[in-house]
Amino acid sequence: MSGLYSGGQPDRLRRVDFAAINRAALRNALGVVRGLLPDGRLEGHEYAFRNPLRPDKRFGSAKVNILNGRWADFATGDGGGDLVSLAAFVSGLPQREAAIRLAQSLGVSPWA
Repeated sequence: MSGLYSGGQPDRLRRVDFAAINRAALRNALGVVRGLLPDGRLEGHEYAFRNPLRPDKRFGSAKVNILNGRWADFATGDGGGDLVSLAAFVSGLPQREAAIRLAQSLGVSPWA
């Protein structure tokens, strides 16, 4: 039965392992951010990008640190502490759904 695990509970009731997903994402941080933001460029240990959610014309107004996953859009004040929050922001999804999708794209289990 789709959406169920061996305990019989639906996936919507299962606990997402955000820490494990973020660790997996950080192991391939450059690939993750390039997948989310293909228009960006690497500048040292930061990936500069144009925010796709607004008419952003400047590289560098938004950046993500590929060593720790912290990101910010300096023009809007949006930001987060990990790659799951970046995926949620860019996709417009809730954190949980973004984490599950990110885990699936990385080939890791999203469940705790």
